[in-house]
Amino acid sequence: MPSPRPRLLYVSDLAYQARDRRYCDEDIFLTSRLREDFHLALCHPRDTAALMDTFDAVVVRNSGPVLGYQAEYDAFRAKATASGARVYNQLTGRADMAGKQYLLDLSAAGHPVIPTVDRLADLHRLPETAEYVVKPKFGADSVGLTMVTADRLPALTDGTVLVQPRIDFAYEVSFYFVDHDFQYALHAPYTDRRWDLEPYEPTDGDLEFARGFIDWNTVEHGIQRVDACRAPGGELLLVELEDLNPYLSLDVLDEAGRDAFVAAFKESLRGFLDR
Repeated sequence: MPSPRPRLLYVSDLAYQARDRRYCDEDIFLTSRLREDFHLALCHPRDTAALMDTFDAVVVRNSGPVLGYQAEYDAFRAKATASGARVYNQLTGRADMAGKQYLLDLSAAGHPVIPTVDRLADLHRLPETAEYVVKPKFGADSVGLTMVTADRLPALTDGTVLVQPRIDFAYEVSFYFVDHDFQYALHAPYTDRRWDLEPYEPTDGDLEFARGFIDWNTVEHGIQRVDACRAPGGELLLVELEDLNPYLSLDVLDEAGRDAFVAAFKESLRGFLDR
């Protein structure tokens, strides 16, 4: 049973150089607030498996792309699964946590996602476009993403990448959830500045769209971010469902917004530990 003041192992790569974001600032803030209610130690993702045994839960936050430490991450997952360790986010996610196969599956099933294929023979399923977006199935943080014309696709489409049409969207918008509870939304009004974000007031239709993917996923306890773009026809299309370690852009919120998120985060963690 957890101690009266549970012990958390908080996983972050404070030195990771993210484009236009400072992971370390967000995690310094969050750990300072979590310490109000929990005993907490911070570790690099490479050290998680070696340190996790003496903690009540492992909290995975801004740990960077798994590609940078794949062997250590696989060892951590295997150990956590075998021991029944509590990991937050739960390791049951079937979105980015498991690679990007879900974009193929959702696209094939007719969900509102950017049309996606992984075989040249299926290219006819995509709308005609001057350029295509090619991304690794196990990429993250735009690592390996490239934009190409159709004549370059045969050399790239080898089963390890996804192919999508390049869409002239109006803007990108992200919806942030703790467990299944919506917290806030932010959007990037300038298409060439993904992380230049502003608060966004979602419509009922926007929230219905985002909740559909949260409900589809299998994470009961954790923080998830639904990334979407506003297509030329006005509809939202899923870009990514980040269910492993989504950056939260808390610096964009005002103090009341940050306090509300921290309260929801703490409540979620307490409920997770009390299961």
